[in-house]
Amino acid sequence: MPTYLAPGVYVEEVESGSKPIEAAGTSTAAFIGFTVKAPEDNPDDPEGVRPRFISNWTQFETHYGGFAEDIQMPHAVYGWFNNGGGGAYIVRIPTASGGGASAPAAEAGETGTTRRRRGGSSEPTGAPAGGAEAHQVGATAFVGSEADRTGIMGLAVAEDVTMVIVPDLITATRDSSGAVDLTTYQAIQVAMITHCEKMGNRMAVLDAPPGMSPQQVKDWRSDTAKYDSKFSAFYYPWIKISNPLAGPKAPTQPKTVTIPPSGHIAGIWARNDSTRGVWKAPANEVVQGALDVEMQVTSEEQELLNPIGVNVTRSFGTRGIRVWGARTLTSDPSWRYINVRRLFNFLETSIQGGTNWVVFEPNDAALWARVRRTVNAFLIGMWRSGALFGATPGEAFFVKCDGENNPSESIDEGKLIIDVGVAPVKPAEFVVFRISQIAGGGEGGE
Repeated sequence: MPTYLAPGVYVEEVESGSKPIEAAGTSTAAFIGFTVKAPEDNPDDPEGVRPRFISNWTQFETHYGGFAEDIQMPHAVYGWFNNGGGGAYIVRIPTASGGGASAPAAEAGETGTTRRRRGGSSEPTGAPAGGAEAHQVGATAFVGSEADRTGIMGLAVAEDVTMVIVPDLITATRDSSGAVDLTTYQAIQVAMITHCEKMGNRMAVLDAPPGMSPQQVKDWRSDTAKYDSKFSAFYYPWIKISNPLAGPKAPTQPKTVTIPPSGHIAGIWARNDSTRGVWKAPANEVVQGALDVEMQVTSEEQELLNPIGVNVTRSFGTRGIRVWGARTLTSDPSWRYINVRRLFNFLETSIQGGTNWVVFEPNDAALWARVRRTVNAFLIGMWRSGALFGATPGEAFFVKCDGENNPSESIDEGKLIIDVGVAPVKPAEFVVFRISQIAGGGEGGE
């Protein structure tokens, strides 16, 4: 307490009973893959392999180069920004030689004749980090090292990442004949899932292998890629986009290319977060920039894929190319939907970041009351925004922090226990209208 000696009016600032919790970010992606060049402005990272934050496509072009016909990273990053994504981390994977490529690999969907013709052409100055050299890069390079800040593991330092995308799986796993090493493909996806589960605040956005029919992707998902994780989502099929390299100066370039959808999908997640909220399922959304899908999937075929967590992107004519699935890869029905998992990631991160002030405070009833008020105020705001299910706050959530869950034994151990329960909103995945025939002549109802 200050000491007052002279008469007068004094103003003091005092802390309120609770401190507001700020909402954590939900829309920061991380892309791991090959680029045309490496950033040259960091002497501590001469190969440019450490996570680097960019906020727009121009920055990506400046530091990493633009499009190249044999790598997928630029397409994915462009699709991210084009579909509503904002800030993103880029993690460059160097090729076996640490530099450019020899013969370029073919884009997905190209014929063997096209591949051979391009393989015989020269590489321009500043050759992209793809092609034959990329095929010599195994799963270990993509997994990387947390200590060295490389690869997937290097993202541990990027605490605000909420989505992990590896679009160049196909570049590293397809050989010069066009065959895909699905064992390595799967190993890298397992590393993505393992990282996301360990961090607990992000999800892996996985691409199905290219060229598979609905039955083939069902078999691969069920018999080979037996992923069971609430921190990952799997998308099929690949999408067709306009080839940014095509034009009058490149007459041999195809007008369209087929690419993995993960970058575009992640952008849709970010767009959905901005326009609706992280609690809304990121589905029934148009894929901006997509001209078509690699494989047309019927409703009957999707009935085989949806229950096993394969989120299908479908063409709906004048309604556009739309994401038509919102499931994770878990067998646990409580975490079936992407928006539920991401909502909890958001709530946990926000509450954790907004209650650091509690650490080392006196662990007594007064502190318990302040914590309850802080968390209650935050969750009421979430309920009013439509994130939680229930007609009243009492139906939507509870916060318990009192002597019952904080006995003297727990206090002696330095622990403060707060039990929080929330009822998330879940998507109307199956909309069923029950229509029956009634006798005429009656008054219509609402």
